[in-house]
Amino acid sequence: MLKAIPLPIQSRATPERYRVSTTAVALSAPLVLISILAVLLQQAAPAVTRFGPGFILATSWNPVTLNFGALPFIFGTLATSAIALLLALPVGIAVAVVLAEPGARGLRGAVGTGVELLAAIPSVVFGIWALYVLGPLVYTHIEVPVTQRFGFIGVFSGQPRQTSLFTAALVLAIMVLPTLSAISRDVLQAVPRGLRESALALGATWWETNWKVILPAARAGIFGATVLALGRALGETIAVTMVIGNRPEIPQSIFAPAYTLASVIANEFTEATGQVYPAALLELGLVLILVTFTVNIAALLLVRRTTEPGR
Repeated sequence: MLKAIPLPIQSRATPERYRVSTTAVALSAPLVLISILAVLLQQAAPAVTRFGPGFILATSWNPVTLNFGALPFIFGTLATSAIALLLALPVGIAVAVVLAEPGARGLRGAVGTGVELLAAIPSVVFGIWALYVLGPLVYTHIEVPVTQRFGFIGVFSGQPRQTSLFTAALVLAIMVLPTLSAISRDVLQAVPRGLRESALALGATWWETNWKVILPAARAGIFGATVLALGRALGETIAVTMVIGNRPEIPQSIFAPAYTLASVIANEFTEATGQVYPAALLELGLVLILVTFTVNIAALLLVRRTTEPGR
């Protein structure tokens, strides 16, 4: 007579250990962020104590008199990132629509490879290319003609320059394009194929299918791709530093030089002496984290609002 072999009783400790380990790994990311903030706050304490909350709204930046303010750099960071997204968003979505198309494999392969190769180019190479190629082209064919014809408009007034806020924004738009298009492509490919087939069966054209069916179904993912691209634009340093002009003031025109938070830290940190000057630069790092955190929270709230039922 065969005897039943008792099965081993699964230990209840295994799921518990798994839960504890995954929780610890998940908590590591916010702990790293908290530690970074703590170190920055400790090192920036002399500037925080001296300038207080007025540091964010002050417009002067004078290392000689030790008078510092972050507002011009906040404006430059937000302005370049906003213009870059305005330029990159339609191109990135158009590229994503082409790459997500079921047919035209040859075209999809060529376009997809070209866009993905942009992500492999170092930012300093983008800066060199923009300084010697893109900057002169933009100055000759965009900035000068626009200033001559529309100079009476404030944002297009003044003397155009090859190193300007607009040139930096254009470089950023090219740099965030791979992130925007690749994630948007994956989101569009994840849309149920039945939606496309149903729209085509009802007589919708290719344009109507994508514009009225596919893109609305993927809007949450496209917003997420935009948030990631915005995060890349806000923190970019070297390429922007090489072409933005590095002038610590709020520009009156998009064709004038400007400065960003990341650029001023990279440019001046090695030259900072004393106690207040390096602390002011480190406080700019805190402001950059605050700006990035605020923009991302606002974007996530917008994504949640657009994905609510009935919208």
